Amino acid sequence: MNTNGKRTRIQFNDPNQTKFVGIIWHPKQHPFRLRAGDVIRLEQRLCRIVRVNECAAVVIMNRPVREFKTRFDKPVRFTPPPATFRISSQSEVEILNR
Repeated sequence: MNTNGKRTRIQFNDPNQTKFVGIIWHPKQHPFRLRAGDVIRLEQRLCRIVRVNECAAVVIMNRPVREFKTRFDKPVRFTPPPATFRISSQSEVEILNR
């Protein structure tokens, strides 16, 4: 403090030091290897990536059509709902649509 009761600021500027302007940082546009909408091949079947976050990628895979005959020899055919499962968002799988 000086004599009139006000604090004085101490200047720490060194005229020989270059000025620090700043760091330019560009985040990665796609931080994960897999992206939503990608088509991949797993177990010789085509799969689509539905959603991707930092811990997992949600994958949807169509199941094969089931065909059989009833007791009365009537052919029945239906398609089961697609299977949904999760894999790592950094998985090393073949991406087919990029």
